Amino acid sequence: MLRLAFLAGLGLAPAVHGATLVASHFAGGVYSLSLTTTGSSGKLAITSQASGCGTTPAWVEYYSDSKTLYCFDESWNGGGTNAQYSVNNDGRLTLAGSTKSSGNTVHGLLYGGPEGKSFIATAQYSPSTITTYKAQTGSSVLQTEKFALSKRGPNSRQDVSHPHETYLDPTGKFMLVPDLGADVVRIFKIDATSGKLTACAAGAASAGDGPRHAQFWKSAAGVQVVYTVNELGNSVSAWSVAYPSDPSGCLSLTRTQTLSTYAPGKKGGSTTKAAEIRVVGNFLYASNRADQTFGNQQDSIATYTIDPTTGAIAWLEAANSYSYYPRTFQFNKEGTLAAVGGQTSSNVAIIERDPTTGKLGKLVATLQVGAKGRAGEEDGLSAVVWIE
Repeated sequence: MLRLAFLAGLGLAPAVHGATLVASHFAGGVYSLSLTTTGSSGKLAITSQASGCGTTPAWVEYYSDSKTLYCFDESWNGGGTNAQYSVNNDGRLTLAGSTKSSGNTVHGLLYGGPEGKSFIATAQYSPSTITTYKAQTGSSVLQTEKFALSKRGPNSRQDVSHPHETYLDPTGKFMLVPDLGADVVRIFKIDATSGKLTACAAGAASAGDGPRHAQFWKSAAGVQVVYTVNELGNSVSAWSVAYPSDPSGCLSLTRTQTLSTYAPGKKGGSTTKAAEIRVVGNFLYASNRADQTFGNQQDSIATYTIDPTTGAIAWLEAANSYSYYPRTFQFNKEGTLAAVGGQTSSNVAIIERDPTTGKLGKLVATLQVGAKGRAGEEDGLSAVVWIE
């Protein structure tokens, strides 16, 4: 606000800035959005809509160097689609190709090869599998790994293995697969030439945690930590990372800390579910679905500080997500804005972030994208990413 007053005193109008985002919807659409900001206020608008990611787009990954977007279909009808789009300068998407999948894919990304983009790894929630393909569109399955439980978990949803993400370590040599059903973070060693994944010993979560997604962090001195958001336990965990001295060895994880996604002394309700996790600098964020901490259909984002030496986390605050069922969120490269995708409210909310304190602030802009969902159902908005 001081900057706006200063500009006004000089007789100058505040600068207008623009940005582009892409959001996917469980009804089948993939939308390009424009964000225009003037000072601390902004406006979102839908600029185009694309199809081609099957019936139930669930996750999108954007690669800025090639201006390519990958979309993964969570169809439950015995088959799905992995789609590839080229992204024009105005954000418009052009379908560049697709690959048939087994369906029920909840996450996917590129890995392996000389540039880390020769293969695709995807996670299938209910089939209890991860599946890999060559990155060329139309490729057949390269590898399928199916997981089984030795016994059911304490939560009723832990009847089978439920892999929820395929996530790369910073070296690109290992893949982590948080498994909500098995209460483990599965670890795979990557053969960069063939794309083959070889299982390592998994990291063990607490019973009933239900790890869903992961994020890496590294200190200035080289200490590495993995953080997971635990959907069933409404918590986040920190894991110490150990790399092998032998090139043929495996990465290993040791869980060191677990904190609630609610302030000390508080807890979520019977329908609350932690969803997504992000790291920006020395701050950690996790979204809570259906807690309505900030009023009717206004859920929270838990914020933590990260100790710059050890990677230990500490509760900072709960922030308004300005959405209902915030399934997805991502920060811009400057770390000044968060884009939150409310699944049930089916809105994209742009929120201010203070890079110094890590705190989220005022709502800059919001827009409903597609039809609203139903609480607890797989409909509404599914994912949002910045195109930058």
